[in-house]
Amino acid sequence: MTDTVDRSALRQFLLGLAQGMNASAESVDRIRDTLADVARAYGGDDTDFVVLPTIILVETGESDESRVAIRSATNASFRFDQIAALYDLIGEARTGAVPPLDGIRRLNEIGAMRPRLGWFTRTLGHGVLTAGLALLLAPTWQGVIVAFVLGFGIGLLKLVRSPTLQLILPIAAAFVCAGAVFLLAEVIEIGDPIRLLIAPLVTFLPGGVLTTATVELAAGQMISGAARLVYGFVQLALLAFGILAAGAIVGVESRSYEPLAASSFLPWWVGLLGVLVFAVGNYLHFSAPASTFGWVLIALLVAYVGQWVGSEFIDPTIGGFVGAVAVTPVVFWIAGLRHGAPSQLTFLPAFWLLVPGAAGLVGLTEAFATDNGLADFTAALTSIMSIALGVLIGTALYRVVHHGAEEFVQFAVALPAPEAEREPSFWSRVTAPLRRLGRNRADRRR
Repeated sequence: MTDTVDRSALRQFLLGLAQGMNASAESVDRIRDTLADVARAYGGDDTDFVVLPTIILVETGESDESRVAIRSATNASFRFDQIAALYDLIGEARTGAVPPLDGIRRLNEIGAMRPRLGWFTRTLGHGVLTAGLALLLAPTWQGVIVAFVLGFGIGLLKLVRSPTLQLILPIAAAFVCAGAVFLLAEVIEIGDPIRLLIAPLVTFLPGGVLTTATVELAAGQMISGAARLVYGFVQLALLAFGILAAGAIVGVESRSYEPLAASSFLPWWVGLLGVLVFAVGNYLHFSAPASTFGWVLIALLVAYVGQWVGSEFIDPTIGGFVGAVAVTPVVFWIAGLRHGAPSQLTFLPAFWLLVPGAAGLVGLTEAFATDNGLADFTAALTSIMSIALGVLIGTALYRVVHHGAEEFVQFAVALPAPEAEREPSFWSRVTAPLRRLGRNRADRRR
């Protein structure tokens, strides 16, 4: 068991790990499981946690000796190189291999890490990932070029590290991109303008937030899941507002917000090319470690093939579900390999490829701008939930195969620690005969 100084350091270390996992877009149930494993590795079996997206509580000790540390989570978002470094540290902490104080220093170093790649390369990467997604969403070569230019411009704006700008950047990006696409659609064959808009805005889409929220709700984390769900839909509403504001200024008709059928089809291999280009863009923009590129590409290919199989042979609404079920065990398998990649590094690009946020943004925009929008938004919501359900089922399958059927809900109330019997004082020992004599006299009177 750790002493008082070690307990204080352990509490701060656990808080830092939880805050870093929050910045890596991890779900609170997995954060709690990780903290419990780390605490046990350091002898903190009496440690308890409360983990929410914006607040973290860690308690160590029992009864009168318990101490609580609290941390307000920030809106920080880790790059892929930071996520990889964080999960390397978590792997060491699970075995108690790093002292808590050293762990805190390493967490501070991870938070202050400079990007591995330069600003121009990262900006170029944002344009490349935008072009890759455009190949999947709006398959025309002209549309891909437009998406690349817009993605490069959004990448430049994201370089500005201003809290005020970060608040309005999604709305401003949606407004600028929508205005440019609506104007160019009149003179260039760019395909479906609404779906083309998704590509440059993909890193603003709350697809991961919505999926994580649904998984947390299914796992019983009602407060966190409900809060994330509301937050995700607010983000979608802000992006939809930017698109509608641009449409109002440009003067587009309501039917322009409805998805269009492709007027021309590119060869079948364009989809696979889009997956490869999308993987390269993620690697460059998020400064991912070189060793993780192959794993990210494998996860993207599995998600793409699963989504294609579900859409072609079952129903387009089920495509995201099949893709999520297929990719989730693969992601956990990769994370469990000795030289694999952390699950968040492969999960997040797969989420964007399945684009649950894209379906929601298209549906919400149509809901505000067209007469048939409510039905389209309901279909988009169903698509989002199907992807989240696929992730949940894929996670359950992986746990059953690798950990067996475990009981997920355990209810137990700890007994209070017995109070130690104190040795009687000198005065108590001296007056004990007098107290016994008084009790005897009282008994004889009765």
